Amino acid sequence: MVNSSSSGLPRRVVVLGTGGTIAGRAASSDDNIGYTAAQVSVADLLGDIEAPAGVTLEAEQVAQVDSKDMSFAIWRQLARRCAHWLAQPDVAGVVITHGTDTIEETAFFLHSVLASSKPVVLTCAMRPATALSPDGPQNVRDAIGVAATRGASGVTVVCAGAIHSGVDIQKVHTYRLDAFASGDAGPVGYVEEGEVRLVRPWPQGGGTSVAKLFEAAELQWPRVEIVMSHAGANGAVVEALRQAGGPDPLRGLVLATTGNGTLHHALEAAALKAQDAGIAVLRATRCSNGRILPKTGDLLRDAGELTPVKARIALVLELLG
Repeated sequence: MVNSSSSGLPRRVVVLGTGGTIAGRAASSDDNIGYTAAQVSVADLLGDIEAPAGVTLEAEQVAQVDSKDMSFAIWRQLARRCAHWLAQPDVAGVVITHGTDTIEETAFFLHSVLASSKPVVLTCAMRPATALSPDGPQNVRDAIGVAATRGASGVTVVCAGAIHSGVDIQKVHTYRLDAFASGDAGPVGYVEEGEVRLVRPWPQGGGTSVAKLFEAAELQWPRVEIVMSHAGANGAVVEALRQAGGPDPLRGLVLATTGNGTLHHALEAAALKAQDAGIAVLRATRCSNGRILPKTGDLLRDAGELTPVKARIALVLELLG
């Protein structure tokens, strides 16, 4: 079989839409915050955007939601559609238009479950499509350019000219156009007037495809919650989560810790009690930079460099698999 990504044959970049601010509308062009997200189709978002030479674009609407409302069900469908398109020999890569609020979670999820070496590039916007000066069109154009770049791989997020790894990306600002950072690792590279400039290697696909994710007709996602440690914390929230029970009992707990994985003593006691009861417990630092360095005698596992929201995804997939 001829692989068109390494020949002169036509190549496709598939753009999957999920909604978000990038697809939002406001009543006035000067309103950048009072908009309704997920109103514009992905086909319309592509509009007059020109594909790179030798590349054709194909659009597919997978979901249409405000990303604050992103769900496991949409993630599963998105992963399946990515896997479908990435398996096509003439598809160079996939672009996903997404809201900014949970884009780092979706990126990490896809990094964790997709095994393809082809690029999956998420992009977004901080201003709605109706803004006087929307940032979405340039971000989409840059993302398509990254997806079409020969040799590109892994899951990345492209926004404001920067290329971030799906593992390291974090939203760090509430409204600025350049709202993302990659912590200690820094960006993978930049898109400069349509040209990709790498400053470190492309991320490699980390996926170990969870069979249930792609094959099961229905899927019961294990319930994992996040609880933050802070001054004056106690174990009441953990106890309440444990006692809730019902058809969807607590299976896992991520503790958003202070500093190097430290916990208020009352919260730690409740977490150890939960762990003894069979609930999987994982510590993840709430610090935006650095990682938890394990110590001899630690009684609770740590998530290393993962943020609490990414540690939750890792734990869900661990319990699912």
